[in-house]
Amino acid sequence: MKHCIIIGGGIIGLCSAYYLNKQGHQVSIIDKSNMDAGASYVNAGYLSPSHIIPLSAPGVMKKGLRWMLNSASPLYIKPRFKSDLLEWSLAFNRSCNANHVTKAIPAIKDISLMSQDLYDDLKNSNGFTFHYEKKGLLMLCQTDKMLEEEVKTAQLAAKEGLEAHEISLDELKKIEPSINFNVLGAAYYKCDSHTTPSEFMRDMKAELTASGVSFFANESVEDINVKAGKIVSVLTNKQLHTADEFILAAGSWSNLLSKKLGLKLLLQAGKGYRINTEAPTGITTPAILAEAKVAVTPMNGFTRFAGTMEIAGINEKINKVRVDAIARAATRYYPDIQLSEEEKNNAASGLRPVSPDGLPYIGKSKKCENLTIATGHAMMGWSMGTATGKLVAEIVSQQKLSMDISAFHPDRKF
Repeated sequence: MKHCIIIGGGIIGLCSAYYLNKQGHQVSIIDKSNMDAGASYVNAGYLSPSHIIPLSAPGVMKKGLRWMLNSASPLYIKPRFKSDLLEWSLAFNRSCNANHVTKAIPAIKDISLMSQDLYDDLKNSNGFTFHYEKKGLLMLCQTDKMLEEEVKTAQLAAKEGLEAHEISLDELKKIEPSINFNVLGAAYYKCDSHTTPSEFMRDMKAELTASGVSFFANESVEDINVKAGKIVSVLTNKQLHTADEFILAAGSWSNLLSKKLGLKLLLQAGKGYRINTEAPTGITTPAILAEAKVAVTPMNGFTRFAGTMEIAGINEKINKVRVDAIARAATRYYPDIQLSEEEKNNAASGLRPVSPDGLPYIGKSKKCENLTIATGHAMMGWSMGTATGKLVAEIVSQQKLSMDISAFHPDRKF
């Protein structure tokens, strides 16, 4: 068996460690943080086979350009004169077409369903007690135009074999009888489920520690030593690490590290925000506020409102304008819910790694023999986390893959 070093201790890194360890490999995880914050902790907790449409869909780039002057918009691309952003934007624009969506749907669906099954397995394993419910997902719509779009997407999902259909306002009230809605109707995906992310991360870290996985927190990788197309060692701010195999799962920081290997991994950090409220909301079923692009999740002991995609470089500053936009959206759709100033002041953010075509990078690049890349999942990292980890383990162990991952190849052209 091999000694594997995973760079990155988020959901992708931990799941990779879990499945590598299960196959008998010696595993170490290096992370620049204390491994208790970031995108893996502030996400909406969705396991969403419903999300079959990639971020780079027709019309998205035009909306992004239109929203550039509005820092409260659901998708905000901060104007910057950076070559990386320009190259990513051009590639993103090329991906915003119907042909790409058609090709992407099967791959997204397969990895999301595989991941959901693996979450089921983990929930039924000893040592895993994390909150996990299967109540589906509501796409709440306030306008006829949005409802028409969401119903079309639900019909497309149904053709793919997913349980999805339109529901009326009366039917919606039967699902959520305690809620006063300000919507016209919704699409309902019964195929989806949800979790409380911090609980899953807690359980996974405890399981890995008990299984002998080594953690090196608060260590940032400063250099990578490569010889004859193979990584020999990585140098952190504290020590030198050697291993047989390396897994790059550093999220939004992955492209910075990939440059040290001569790889051109197009990624942008997409910042998302969350507001938690422990006040009773009556919400029992996860929902997305369709026009506002805000996710609502009833978690264990609190309700989370999360959303926005802010492409503004790697920074973890809290933009109050965007936090306020999430809070206003909550009240627009749920008139009886008012998030407090204290709750908004306690908002947190996380950086999600966004590829130009909305698909993750999973696999080996031709440029480095003993490196497996696992990043670029954008808003689907939580949904695809367990499956990505299992696929990484299969790649490293040179086993037959559980699914076709050609759409996720790190060397693909845009």
